[in-house]
Amino acid sequence: MKGLLQKLRQILSVFGYGWQAIGLVWQTSAPYTIWLALLTLVAGVLPAGIAYLGKLIVDGVLAASKAFGEISHSDATSIFQQFLSLELSSQLILFFIAEALLVILLMLSQRGISIIQSLFRGLLGHKVNMMILEKAQTLSLSQFEDSEFYDKLVRARREASTRPLGLVTKTFGLLQNAIGLAGFAVLLVQFSPWIIILLIIAALPGFIAETFFSNKAFGLFRWRSPEARQQNYLETLVAREDNVKEVKLFGLEKLFTSRYTAIFNKLYREDRKLTIRRDSWGLMMDVFASIVFYGAFAWVVVSTVIGQTSIGEMTMYLIVFKQGQAAIKASLSAISGMYEDNLYLSNLYEFIDQPGLERAGSVLVGAVPNDGIRFENVTFYYDIYQGNENGEGGTQASSLPALSNVSFHIEPGASLAIVGENGSGKTTLIKLLTRLYTPTSGRILLDGTDLQEWDSSALHQQMGVIFQDFIRYQLTVGENIGVGRVDQIGDELLWQEAAEKGRAEKFIESLPTGYQTQLGRWFKSGIELSGGQWQKMALARAFMRKNARILILDEPTAAMDAQAEAEIFNEFNANMVDKITILISHRFSTVRTANTIIVIDKGCVLEMGSHQELVSQQGVYARLFELQAKGYQ
Repeated sequence: MKGLLQKLRQILSVFGYGWQAIGLVWQTSAPYTIWLALLTLVAGVLPAGIAYLGKLIVDGVLAASKAFGEISHSDATSIFQQFLSLELSSQLILFFIAEALLVILLMLSQRGISIIQSLFRGLLGHKVNMMILEKAQTLSLSQFEDSEFYDKLVRARREASTRPLGLVTKTFGLLQNAIGLAGFAVLLVQFSPWIIILLIIAALPGFIAETFFSNKAFGLFRWRSPEARQQNYLETLVAREDNVKEVKLFGLEKLFTSRYTAIFNKLYREDRKLTIRRDSWGLMMDVFASIVFYGAFAWVVVSTVIGQTSIGEMTMYLIVFKQGQAAIKASLSAISGMYEDNLYLSNLYEFIDQPGLERAGSVLVGAVPNDGIRFENVTFYYDIYQGNENGEGGTQASSLPALSNVSFHIEPGASLAIVGENGSGKTTLIKLLTRLYTPTSGRILLDGTDLQEWDSSALHQQMGVIFQDFIRYQLTVGENIGVGRVDQIGDELLWQEAAEKGRAEKFIESLPTGYQTQLGRWFKSGIELSGGQWQKMALARAFMRKNARILILDEPTAAMDAQAEAEIFNEFNANMVDKITILISHRFSTVRTANTIIVIDKGCVLEMGSHQELVSQQGVYARLFELQAKGYQ
């Protein structure tokens, strides 16, 4: 009993999202919500009125037929006139007109509900997607890199854009059916209160079964999110132009499509099993409801035969019982559907309520102007997810730090180069400096103020950053450069100035429409660039922030030739006199120009100093430099 009550409380608690959904619909369009409520009210009241008028028409026809049979008839014209002369005929005509008007009004209200729902669908879908996107902007990079969190995002986006409208539609539908049932109950209770109980008994088992299977379906949807995401990834590998070259070259099509099919078959078997069980039980409940209906039908017929019920009343009761049974079934189905919609909405609000890890600082100017950047005993651990196939588990810190007790100071006008093997922590350090990550311990200061205290926008405006995995925007050339400073994205003079500093102006001039050329293959007339050209675009993007005090370059010239690299770093030396440059590179011809070089291995700073100092120490840096130098001999 205790377990049953707990399960009942759990089910009822899910309906708590209903008010949030109604509030969401109201915020989307208050006028549409009001019209939907009014039309639902009208559509709920009219069926009982139509059924009652139907009863009056049938009884009126029988009475008029009896009266008409008692008078003499001559020709067709006089017969029609005699019919109109009857007192009952005028009532019949009024009943017909009234019923026709109610039927038309019911049709109008139902069509109006359909129109508003269609209009709402696009508006509400856009609003929910904007809620998800706006929430995503408040979250940290580490949250996006957490597979459990990403599954929450996928679940929120997959169906949450349609579920709020579905929930509200079912809520109004339930209200409409409740109003209709109240009218039907007034009519049916005149025959017998027990017939109303039969209505409920006929529909209740189907409701219980539907709710049970809705819960099962949601459970499947929730725990298999990783498999669905893997399917999407395999589709991307096979179908996107930036993957096709390697997929074809290595003959990976069959491997990926076979894995895709294996995942589909697994999910399909689960869906098939649930669908068969769900529809089998649904069929049995429908048969049960039909047996109850025909039992009530027989009851009304017998009552009519023995003279307790008129023909008109019998017709009305049969119609009302049939419609009442449908209304109760629809109401219980709506409640079951509302439960299912609430389950899916829990995904949306689980994501929306996710706490952001990013601190909202407010500092616009550092406490110690021109102090530069300081790392003070900075340690950082990546979070790893520990869970089972049902999605149960949580995050915990990895056993080894990505960075361990890193400390250094860079003053304005200085340049810092970071070298080390892949996976040593170089890019992690940059992500900490740009506040994409938060240190596990220690702190990072800019001009004497902890980065966590800075306003995010003010902090990022002072930085020009190129990551090694920079984005190749499917935009025009000018916009590709202009996104580096979104408030000046359309400034063509800034485009040209930034392109010149990034050594991109020559190949841009050779493009069909210069800075207006569409890049990428996703859209019509798009031009694909080489790796080196894309990298120059990314450099130009960083130079858009000409007022930035910090320029961070993570492998900025890896795809460029030696001459282009030399020209770009000459540009750096000419333009970064009072600014800070941080460079990650495997090319020691570039690294050696930095004032300070840091050698990182497994998250720890092994060596730090100028090129000459590190070479003279004959340590790790000197060994790596000599190895690379031999390659040019």
